Amino acid sequence: MMLLPIYRDHIVPDSEVGFLRRQYLGFSRMQPVWVGRKLTPAAAQLPGQVFRLGGDGPLGPLARVAFKALGVVPPLPPEWRPPDVRVMHAQFARGGVLALPLARRLGVPLVVTLHGGDISKRTGHRAFNLLALRFPQLVAGTARFVCVSGHIAAVAAARGVPEGKLTVLPIGSELAETMPPPPAAPDYHLFVGRFVEKKGLPVLATSLRRLRAAGDRTRLVCVGDGPLRPLLEALATEVGGVELTGWLPPTEVRARMAGAWSLLVPSVTASDGDTEGLPSVIPEAMALGCPVIGSSHPAVTEGFEPGVSGLVVPEGDGAALAAAMLALNADAPRRHALGLAARDHATQRLNARRQSAALEDLLLTVAG
Repeated sequence: MMLLPIYRDHIVPDSEVGFLRRQYLGFSRMQPVWVGRKLTPAAAQLPGQVFRLGGDGPLGPLARVAFKALGVVPPLPPEWRPPDVRVMHAQFARGGVLALPLARRLGVPLVVTLHGGDISKRTGHRAFNLLALRFPQLVAGTARFVCVSGHIAAVAAARGVPEGKLTVLPIGSELAETMPPPPAAPDYHLFVGRFVEKKGLPVLATSLRRLRAAGDRTRLVCVGDGPLRPLLEALATEVGGVELTGWLPPTEVRARMAGAWSLLVPSVTASDGDTEGLPSVIPEAMALGCPVIGSSHPAVTEGFEPGVSGLVVPEGDGAALAAAMLALNADAPRRHALGLAARDHATQRLNARRQSAALEDLLLTVAG
């Protein structure tokens, strides 16, 4: 079976395990091998072997510094050679920049997946930033850029990536054969994600204050963590009915999704230009029959059918988000209909195994 080296510099943050693993669920002709400079315990949850550049010996740190700063490639496993390796895949734009010397050493083409902020954030393209300095080389040296949404493809094109090198391929979600049992009293809306600016947490806080002012006590469950956690902790103290769970195992997240009245995705464009790709929680929740209330942020609305499998509110509008939540709270038949349509949409258009198989086809085509 052909080996597929996958570069992710940091293998792997907890928040990335789910969607990175799903990219390779449908592979049958290629064997993933992860390669990077840093490892975490979460790496054990990824498919395939993991290889740390420079190894764990005393010279490893020096080798990794030389690789990052100068592109000096340390010794690689002897089995990484044609015909066993014929293409390389990198995650995120910065990962692609760092992977270029590896692909050149191996003599194989490079494919890079763009996820969102890695291509949209202005800080990533400032002078003397590693990505900015090597971005022209990345564009010239990459055979294909896989974009998780049409919005990200448009951002990449605006950054100078030729349209002929862009392919839009959402990641999708796993579809459970049986639905997990919902809680006995599903009376909550759900947020899942990192507590960062682009996730629209101030908008979420405004909407909950409006719900409470209207006399509505429906709970809000927030799964995740991040630098804006104090904002949500203050909200919980102020209005009550807010549960902060921290990061949860995938099975527990799915159970929360299956029981929620809606998944709230109030994403915005952050002040530094950080933007969503296609939030992976959208297809995950929809696959479990949970409708979405999402902002009009372009990458969010690509994930569902507005008015059919979810509701759209103007980006940054907490009052509109509160009104949409109130409408669903009072209309169980509509919640049920939206949930059924959401699961159908995820099944037909965002099946992770089908999307993964399409990625494998693309990689094999590039490999020739």
